[in-house]
This record gives sequence, C-alpha cells and structure tokens, in this order.
Amino acid sequence: MVMSLTNIRSAPGAHRNTKRLGRGPGSGQGCQAGKGHKGQKARNGGGVRIGFEGNNLPMYMRLPKARKFTNEVFKQKYAIVNLSDVYKKFTDSETVTKEKIVATRLLKGKQKHLPIKIILKHNAQLSKKLVFEKIDCFSKGAKDAVLKSGGAIL
Repeated sequence: MVMSLTNIRSAPGAHRNTKRLGRGPGSGQGCQAGKGHKGQKARNGGGVRIGFEGNNLPMYMRLPKARKFTNEVFKQKYAIVNLSDVYKKFTDSETVTKEKIVATRLLKGKQKHLPIKIILKHNAQLSKKLVFEKIDCFSKGAKDAVLKSGGAIL
C-alpha cells in the first residue's frame, strides 16, 4: 500500500476529541456547562482583570511603594588606605604619592584607579616625617596626625 494524504492516521491514543460543553443535560456537561449559576463569570467575555478583589482595594495598591531617592550613582568613591600602613611601608622624610602607594601594594585591583583617601584607624604613634603629595583626601584625624608628627601635605 502506498502512503498518501488520504490514508495516513495518528498513532493510537494520540488524538482525543475535545469535551463538547453545553450540549444538553444528557451529555453530563450540559445546562450551565461548568460555569455555575449566572453572574459575571458565566457571561460571554465575562471575568475580572488580574488583581481585582471585588470592592476591596487591591493588594498591589495597599502595599507601600519604594520611592526613596538614592545618591549612589553620583557618590564619590575612594580607595581607603590606613595611615599606619603607609607609615610601615615608607621610610623617614620620604615623599608619598599615589604611584608609590600602588607600587607598595597597599592598593590592589579596582582600587588602584580610584582616588585615595587616607584615614587614621586606632590612634597609632607616628614618628616618621612623611610628605604626602597629590593625595586626594584625608580624614581629619589623619591630617592632624601627619602634621603633628612633623610631616607635610602638599
């Protein structure tokens, strides 16, 4: 037998007839056809939108909205360097620049490209007279400690 469009069939069990709703009470799905008794959902094209709660304020309107302003995009980010670490790496009366701080590996990775801020953690005794040149920012405590030890900030 030659196969043609007139004699091909689906595999057994591959095709099921759709359930024919509303075809009389003898069909088992007649009368209201699974739609209950009247009402909006029984009508043609009837139904409610997503989130509708029937005379209640919908949940998406009751919940608080996050509308705060954030300055994160415009915030100036600094690479933080501890002043006591700088004093450990450099000798007395040496000039400290950004390039030298990067060369001593106090800054690594992405921080090498950020502006530098020198901070003072733990009131350490600083005895060396270092000269800081072209450093972007100092904390108040770090600036006072450098000047008190006889160093300079240019």
